Amino acid sequence: MGPQSRLPLADITVVSIEQAVAAPFATRQLADLGARVIKIERPAGGDFARRYDETVRGESSYFVWLNRSKESLTLDLKSEQGQAILEKLLATADVFVQNLAPGAAARMGLDAVSLQQRYRDIIPCDVSGYGNTGPWSERKAYDMLIQGESGLMSLTGPHDSPSRVGVSIVDIAAGMYAYSGVLTALYTRATTGVARAVEVALFEAIGEWLGSPAYFTEYGGRQPKRAGAEHATIAPYGPFPTADGAVLLSVQNEREWLAFCGDVLGDPALASDDRFATNSARVAHRAECNAVIAERTSGLSTEVVLGLLDKAAIASGRLGEVRDFLEHPSLRGRHRWRSVQTPGGPIRALLPPANLSGIEPRFDPVPRLGAHTVSILSEVGLGDEEISALRSDAVI
Repeated sequence: MGPQSRLPLADITVVSIEQAVAAPFATRQLADLGARVIKIERPAGGDFARRYDETVRGESSYFVWLNRSKESLTLDLKSEQGQAILEKLLATADVFVQNLAPGAAARMGLDAVSLQQRYRDIIPCDVSGYGNTGPWSERKAYDMLIQGESGLMSLTGPHDSPSRVGVSIVDIAAGMYAYSGVLTALYTRATTGVARAVEVALFEAIGEWLGSPAYFTEYGGRQPKRAGAEHATIAPYGPFPTADGAVLLSVQNEREWLAFCGDVLGDPALASDDRFATNSARVAHRAECNAVIAERTSGLSTEVVLGLLDKAAIASGRLGEVRDFLEHPSLRGRHRWRSVQTPGGPIRALLPPANLSGIEPRFDPVPRLGAHTVSILSEVGLGDEEISALRSDAVI
């Protein structure tokens, strides 16, 4: 491969007043592709995600995941001096991202309408819980609360226990829509000259992901049952015991079911059993179907069962843990790991999932709090004495 191509967003500057997960996740995707992301943090403590834990060489696991390749500027936005510095940055920015508390952006004149009156070409991106308008616009919202309010928890977990999804799935969904929305707005500005504002609500982001159970509920008259690691409307689907562990398998159609019965279960006649002949029948008789399968798989090793499933072309996998993911041969074989520097030392980081031919994403350091404050203030014309005075006044 030839020399590294110029990163696609190298000419884009993003100013972000962000915290926690959703907005930082969006801006990190932009930074990966070369955008300059200036992350504005409170002088006392910064982004509160910095203090979620200290497990990654003294840094928070959330923070190092979400904030590589960004510049950290500490700034007290409640002070006149801080507001004046922010305005200088916004005057040359392409994108402004914020996920402040409800109403805070408008009170500071940082809502989309006010911003675009001052800076016609800027693309504002607001990330909120329930949107900037409507009866719930003033409510605080976090990932867990939205998982519950949206009904996602009612679909997740074992039969008798609604459960939170084990990652911040609502924040991640909102972050991805903010990212794609900003990219779309940048393209629109480049092709039409019009800068469009982007607004993403966490509740609406996960609502899109709930499309299938929403349709099933509205037109089926009942919502899908909670099925743990199984699937509410497909069987067999989920974990099954082996002599030394468990395997995950999924039968998606009747052709696969026929092969599964013959090649894996060793009982071709089972495929035409009225209880199991169709997917709907297998769902209705899931316990019986699972028992027949478990009787066969529990007497065989995991490797043998996986071999039989592969021979029958049935999708399967192991019931792994995060440690297994970290050493997975697929990631190693595809050279997906890179190194990124943190204040406490180097760590491993995965390449972003979208691979652009000829492009190696950026892996600049995760910044310590305020690491770029002096250099950024110097760029906007402040001298050493002015910067010292701002520090003395706790503005930075």
